[in-house]
Amino acid sequence: MFAVIEEPAGGAAVDEILIASTGALVLTIGLLVLGLGHRSGRVALLGNLARFAERRSGLPGWVALPSAIAGISLLAAVFGMYWDISLHIDVGRDAGPLANPAHYFILGGLFGIFAAGVVAIVLPEGKPSASSIQLGEGWYAPLGGLLVCASAGFALMGFPLDDVWHRLFGQDVTLWGPTHLMLIGGASLTLVGMAVLLVEGQRATGRVSEPSRGAGHDPIELKGDQPDRLDRIAPGIHDPATLARPASEPGWVYLTRRVALCGAFLLGLSTFQAEFDFGVPQFRFVFQPLLIMLAAGAGLVAVRLWAGRGAALGAVAFFLVVRGLLALTVGPILGQTTPHFPLFVVEALVVEAIALRAPLLRKPLAFGLASGIGIGTVGLAAEWGWTHIWMPIPWPSQLLPEAILYGLPTAVAGALIGAWIGDRLAVERRDHDRRLDRAALVAALGASVLIAVALYKPGVENVQAQVTLTDVSPAPQREVEATVRMIPADAADDAEWLTATAWQGDGFVVDRLERVSEGVYRTTQPIPVHGSWKALIRMHRGNTLSGVPIFLPEDRAIPAPEVAAPAQFTRTFVADHRLLQREQKEAQGWLWAIAYAVVGLITLSLLALMAWALRRLSAAAEGEPPAAGGTAPAAVRRPAPSAPRPTPHVTGA
Repeated sequence: MFAVIEEPAGGAAVDEILIASTGALVLTIGLLVLGLGHRSGRVALLGNLARFAERRSGLPGWVALPSAIAGISLLAAVFGMYWDISLHIDVGRDAGPLANPAHYFILGGLFGIFAAGVVAIVLPEGKPSASSIQLGEGWYAPLGGLLVCASAGFALMGFPLDDVWHRLFGQDVTLWGPTHLMLIGGASLTLVGMAVLLVEGQRATGRVSEPSRGAGHDPIELKGDQPDRLDRIAPGIHDPATLARPASEPGWVYLTRRVALCGAFLLGLSTFQAEFDFGVPQFRFVFQPLLIMLAAGAGLVAVRLWAGRGAALGAVAFFLVVRGLLALTVGPILGQTTPHFPLFVVEALVVEAIALRAPLLRKPLAFGLASGIGIGTVGLAAEWGWTHIWMPIPWPSQLLPEAILYGLPTAVAGALIGAWIGDRLAVERRDHDRRLDRAALVAALGASVLIAVALYKPGVENVQAQVTLTDVSPAPQREVEATVRMIPADAADDAEWLTATAWQGDGFVVDRLERVSEGVYRTTQPIPVHGSWKALIRMHRGNTLSGVPIFLPEDRAIPAPEVAAPAQFTRTFVADHRLLQREQKEAQGWLWAIAYAVVGLITLSLLALMAWALRRLSAAAEGEPPAAGGTAPAAVRRPAPSAPRPTPHVTGA
């Protein structure tokens, strides 16, 4: 007998919702007590931790402590995400959200990032940076802290909306469900907020880059006897106490911090490709080169402009170490399906090589265009070869025309967006090319159009599969080999993939079918057809994604009947998502439109906030510096009326 799936298919149980909501409320109250207690001077914990972090890092405590919290939290969240995906591939739906151990890492990590943003907001006294936002009388929040908080809040919002989505439309067993993308996108965008926070901290400590040396060179430390030089580089920073306290962190620590943050940004951009990394993509194959090119263009160009010589290679090294450890942990150690990952090394070499031309590097628009072309050609070719070494489904020759058609312009678009981000993250005062603003906007719109066009994936019409199964292992653990005859015989010619896929039976199998003769194909490994396994033939040709079931178990929670696996059968190909997402409910078109519109508006609001914040950060380089620094609450640091106010400082001592 097969195992009947009893996990809910339309939202979590009410008791689990109450438990999760209560836990989130308790944590939020605790965070508010710490934060508001610090502001009032009644709770010293955050101030003590921030001063310790400040002494260790050479950065203001309102940067150092939130950065440490966010870094640890992001690692926990990304580990939870990849573990969660592998669990869903291997065993299917959760018995409940609290029954999945990976969810605790995701929730804890996202709440940790949110807490880091709150801590950054409540720590500073006075005005910590010229770009900060006034929240109340005497309370200014660093711009980066607000961005981290907003991004994490956006991601956390995805959890309750995800449950609402499942209740309305059923389980969307794909990474690219709208609410799932909120979780991933929100976590990824926190890296931009952390970069903004770091820039604010660098400006506060007087650690900036010499503009005349070109974007992205090593930082200089400004001494107290160099006020004229400082005023040339960052006009307005003239506080003698600030000048007397140069940044204390060693150059390699400074560079490592930037490179790690850049590597994490690349890591965040790469999470959108996870379905392809695991080998169970539910969208057109062209999305894999498209997304890799977009991530490489945006991530590597931005980090090279911002962090300097070698930063692109350093970011890729960080990416490969983290993704390698994730693959090792999720795969061999935890025994789940192993996540694969793109290489990015050649793309980084291309960016670094182009950056050797200093005149080009000082022109972000030209640098972005040149890097995008290099990434979209040489980098695309390298990733093509890498898929044949490491990826579960290599890129076939049939994909080449679309890969170039979509990959090259997307690489250029991503590089222009990355150039704009890197240019706006500059610590020092810089004259910005307004043409880059327009180019980045056009690039973002162009990439959005390419993505929207690629989303269209109808099922193939009037194609059947005549399947003969040969038992390899008998029931109850039945496994079979399959011979598939296509009707018509040329239906799978030039297909991007023709696979037998079996999943959610406590394991995962993806087998590329071997061509035997004209229109006849066969499996190369046993396919399980028992218990809770879902086994099907999948075909991707042109813009169509289609499949026929080999075996599907009864699922009472949907409900859906069993699709048996007799020795011989003929079945018609249907749209692929109807088999992979059996849990999806039928709903009125207007309800789908409203749901997508709500999620879309929330997403656009966050992206608009990010763009506005980067422009504000850039404009603030020409404004006034911090009015005060440090991390102790105002109630503690306020001098007595008769005493002269001490000179403010920003670095720990």
